[in-house]
Amino acid sequence: MASIGAPQNARSRRTVAALLQAARELIDEGGVEALTMAAVAERAGVSRRAVYLHFPSRASLINGLVEDLKGAGGLDVVLRPVWEAPDALTMLDEWARCMVSILPRIMPIVRAIQRVSRTDPDAAQHWEEATRARHAACRRIAERLHDEGRLAPPWTVDTAADMMLALTSFEVIETLLDQCRWPVDRLARHLAAVFCGTFVAPAPVADQPDHDAGRSGSPSA
Repeated sequence: MASIGAPQNARSRRTVAALLQAARELIDEGGVEALTMAAVAERAGVSRRAVYLHFPSRASLINGLVEDLKGAGGLDVVLRPVWEAPDALTMLDEWARCMVSILPRIMPIVRAIQRVSRTDPDAAQHWEEATRARHAACRRIAERLHDEGRLAPPWTVDTAADMMLALTSFEVIETLLDQCRWPVDRLARHLAAVFCGTFVAPAPVADQPDHDAGRSGSPSA
C-alpha cells in the first residue's frame, strides 16, 4: 500500500503546486478579478474537477495561495518562535521579526486582494480572516505582557492589541521597505524597539537596602 500511496501523494503535491503557481500568475497578470477556477484549471493544465478536489472554493484557493507564499508550513511554522518565547519581551522581538519576514513575501498578492475586497466576496472573506488572525495574535502577546505585569500604562490588552495590529499594517511595512528603503534587518530591529518602548513597563525594581538605616547624628568631620 505504501508503494501505491507515495506516487499518488507526490502527484497530488505537484498538482497543488501547479494550481497555486497558476493562481499567482493570473493575479499578477490580471488582478484578483482574473482568478477563476476555470482559468486556474486551464493555466495549470488540469480539469476543473481537479481544482475543486484540492480547493473546494475560490476563497480556499486564495487562502492556500497566501499560506504558500508565507513559506514552508505556513503561518503556524513561522509563528512558532513567537509562541515558544520564554517571556513577553522575547515574544515581542520574535513577533517583529516574524512580521518583517512574512509581510514582504505576501504583500503583492495581498495588495491585490485588498484592492478588490469591497466588491469581491472571496477576497473580502480572506481579508477579514487574515486581519482577524493577526489581531488575535496581537491580543495573545498583549495578554502575555499583562500576565507578566509588564504591560505599560495607559495600555489595556484591547488597546495594545489594536495598536500592535496597526503598527504591523501593510501600509507601515510597505512605506519603510519601499519608500524609505530600509533593509529588512533594520526594520525588524526598529519595530521591536517600538514595541518594547511603547508597550513594556519597566521591570519592577527590587527593594534596595537602606544604607542610612541605623545611622544617627551627623557624620564625623
